[in-house]
Amino acid sequence: MSLDTWIAYTIACVVLTMIPGPSVMLVIAQSLTRGRTAAAMCIFGDVVGSILLVGLSFAGVGAILAASAVLFQIVKWAGVLYLAWLGISQIIEARREAPELAGHQEQGSSWGSFWAGAVTAVLNPKAIVFYMAFLAQFIDPAGDMPLQLALLTVTSSVVVMVLLAGYALIAERARLFFRSQLARRRMGYAGGAFMIGGSTVMAVTR
Repeated sequence: MSLDTWIAYTIACVVLTMIPGPSVMLVIAQSLTRGRTAAAMCIFGDVVGSILLVGLSFAGVGAILAASAVLFQIVKWAGVLYLAWLGISQIIEARREAPELAGHQEQGSSWGSFWAGAVTAVLNPKAIVFYMAFLAQFIDPAGDMPLQLALLTVTSSVVVMVLLAGYALIAERARLFFRSQLARRRMGYAGGAFMIGGSTVMAVTR
C-alpha cells in the first residue's frame, strides 16, 4: 500500500466519521447524561464493535447481508429497536432520577456504556456492507494482505476514537453548565432524544 493510498483512506475515514450517525448520537447522549468515563467506555465499545465488523466483512458476512434482503432488514431493525430502547430507558430514568443517586448511577454505567457502544456498532448492517466495499478499494491484491488489513483497521479505529472523543468533549462542556436537578433531568431527556434520533437515522438509511 502506498502512502498516497493510506492518506486518501484516512481522509475518507475522517469525513465519513464526522457525519452524525447512530454512534455519534449515542456518544453524545452518554456524555450528556453519564459523564466522561461512560462516554469513553462507549467509544471503546464502538471501536471494538467496528473492528469486529471489519473481520465479519472480510469473512463474508457483508456479502450474505447484501444478498439477503430479509436478513439485512432483520439485523437493521434489531439495531433500530435496541437504540430506541436505550433512548426510551434513558428518558424514563431521567424522570425518576433522585439527586442523591446521580453520582452512583454515573459510576455504575461504564460497562453498560461499553456494551451499548459495541452492540450499536455491530447491529448496523449498512456498516458491514460499507466496510466490505470500502476497504477493498484501498487494498493492493499483490501486497501483504494481513498487514494492509491491520493498518487500515488501526487507522480507522484511531480516527473513530479521536473524532468521537471530540463530540463527547463538546457535549461534556455543555453538561458542566447544568448542575441543578431540573437541568440533569433535561439532560437526561436530551440524551434519550439523541439515542432515539440515532435509531431514526439507522431506520431511514437504506
